[in-house]
Amino acid sequence: MNAAAKIEDDNVTKLAPAQPVAEAPAQPAAAPVAAAAPQPQPAPKKKRRLGRFLLMVALPLALLAGGAYVWVTGGRYQETENANLQQARISVASDTAGRIVQVGIADNQLVKQGDLLFVIDPEPYRIALAQADAAVAAARLNVEQLRAAYSQAMAQEKSASSEVDYAQSQYNRAADLAQKGINAKSSLDQARNDLDKAKQQLAVAEQGIVSAKAALGGNPDIETDKHPTVMAALAARDKAAYDLAQTTVRAPADGIIYQAASFKVGQYVSVGTPLFALVETGDTWIDANFKETQLTNMKPGQKAEIVVDTYPGRTFEATVKAIGAGTGAEFSLLPAQNATGNWVKVTQRIPVRLELTDPDAKMALRTG
Repeated sequence: MNAAAKIEDDNVTKLAPAQPVAEAPAQPAAAPVAAAAPQPQPAPKKKRRLGRFLLMVALPLALLAGGAYVWVTGGRYQETENANLQQARISVASDTAGRIVQVGIADNQLVKQGDLLFVIDPEPYRIALAQADAAVAAARLNVEQLRAAYSQAMAQEKSASSEVDYAQSQYNRAADLAQKGINAKSSLDQARNDLDKAKQQLAVAEQGIVSAKAALGGNPDIETDKHPTVMAALAARDKAAYDLAQTTVRAPADGIIYQAASFKVGQYVSVGTPLFALVETGDTWIDANFKETQLTNMKPGQKAEIVVDTYPGRTFEATVKAIGAGTGAEFSLLPAQNATGNWVKVTQRIPVRLELTDPDAKMALRTG
């Protein structure tokens, strides 16, 4: 029959084919011999070597790897869950008073910058603008009249000056004749009276020039629209045009309309009265409140990672924008007073502002 033999040699097992052997002649049965007692086997050295290796090499390596993992993942980072996502909130108000005639938004509606929010009745402001235009035209006409008055005063002064020259010559002639005894004294007195009247008329004409020049702002050649009265009328017209333009109110930024459920057509609004809010989605930041013991090595410009509950598994990149000037309690309405005998030291928290550097437009972030 065929058979297989297993030979162990230096931990190597070899298989050799079995060779047929001649059958030995039968020998007489030997007397039974007592079985030999089993000998104890020595412990294998291989297992002892493996245990020593694990104890001296593998265990320190495992501890070192665990410490490195803790240092890389958590030892160099400061974490907090005391943080809120913030967005700029704009209180929408009107610069003009009036009744609402059109509403272009609804509560919680997403709007873009420049979208129509609402319209105030523009008719009263159109009338005011027309009145302002008329006032500008009247002011310009008045300047032209002042310029004409100045020209007239100049002509009167020239005429009065000629009258003075004539009266002076008549007086001089009458005085010469009276000195020679040719003319009567009454003629000299009349010539003197005429000269005095001419001088008075000249003084009045000169004063008229001064008044007309002053009415033109001291400059007879001033441009019409540079005259103070015209400039005032133009300013009033600009104000009327501005008020008319402000009857149409548009979104100042991209955002979401908030608290506008009761804003309806027909409502009367006053100047500066808050009507609803616009949460600006383009200006988002994080206010994280860290313990003061966590701020030792923190400074603006460092990188940060943000996880928002709304999007689990999504990490947003951020940068430390600024570190608060003090704790939140320090700037509260009623700051805490620690000048007591039973004061207990409590670790304070300081707000740190984080600026998002990779906002995803497809992910709507909500303030709060």
